[in-house]
Amino acid sequence: MQENIYEALRASHEVQRTLCRKLVRARPAGDTRRRLCRELAEELAAHAAAEERYLYVPMLMDDMGLDPSRHALSEHHEIDEEVEKLSSLDPSGEAWLTHAKKLSKLVHHHLKEEEKKFFQISGKILSDVQKSQLATKYRKDYRRMHAVLAAK
Repeated sequence: MQENIYEALRASHEVQRTLCRKLVRARPAGDTRRRLCRELAEELAAHAAAEERYLYVPMLMDDMGLDPSRHALSEHHEIDEEVEKLSSLDPSGEAWLTHAKKLSKLVHHHLKEEEKKFFQISGKILSDVQKSQLATKYRKDYRRMHAVLAAK
């Protein structure tokens, strides 16, 4: 059986959850916090770009998907802002840990909401063929975005 969009997205969601856990547990000494912050930022950006193109856009085309897609997009924006804030802070400071925890909370909330609500709504809108085609397109763009972001 061919992979569907939800399976593809959940794989990235698990990477995000793992990176968030590592981020908030990382010790201030050394370069670990900075490295994990970069890894998480890249993962979040690659995932969001591909997800917005290959799940949110098709959902925006249906009245039932309009409000949930807008809400999810606003959460992506909120996460982006927190990543930017965290990246600007000294990784050895207390403010850094406070913002790392805030980012982790935002990411976990978004992923849970997406998997428990958004996937169910979109599942009613998209056909099985679409779900499979979108998975292929998402995976390709996700890999491309990782390459683009890693080159920066």
